[in-house]
Amino acid sequence: MPFELVVIGTSLGGFSALKALLGALQPPFPSAIAIVQHRHKESGALMGGYMQQYTTLPVHEAEDKDELLPGHVYLAPADYHLLVEHGYVTLSVDEPVCFARPSIDVLFESAADAYGKRVIGIILTGANRDGTNGLARIKAKGGVAIVQDPATAEIGMMPQLAIAKTAVDAILPLPEIAPYLVKLLSRVRS
Repeated sequence: MPFELVVIGTSLGGFSALKALLGALQPPFPSAIAIVQHRHKESGALMGGYMQQYTTLPVHEAEDKDELLPGHVYLAPADYHLLVEHGYVTLSVDEPVCFARPSIDVLFESAADAYGKRVIGIILTGANRDGTNGLARIKAKGGVAIVQDPATAEIGMMPQLAIAKTAVDAILPLPEIAPYLVKLLSRVRS
């Protein structure tokens, strides 16, 4: 069964990590990608344009009810939780989770519930526990869990906590995540 969705969560140090990861992915990319990057609620909608400079995949600041299209990147807007239903995204202004809105756990848990074993979760650099429960839910529902090697993360706390809670499928240095992802997705399609 093919993977339909890749969810990525990151915090402190995440802009650099996302530039490297997204920059290494090329079209045609077979899955939609949804991302939570912790950022200040006043940061506005500049992140999409900023990230678009580093990837050939189309990057969108997610809007409520956007359709999830293969090969497209959807960023959680500042001060909104990003959730997924099967085939589209929704936005929420519910209370922060782990002091964050957008929250990685909120995205990952909704992805696990909507896509089950057809979702891949990736935790990158960060300085809190957000994403730990969500990655565990992805794994429990049969999805794939990938974590950046804490030794290669700008801040290793988030990857370390994810590894401690979940029997992850891969712990990789940042430059190896995109090739691993591409190989995983191409193996499923063939």
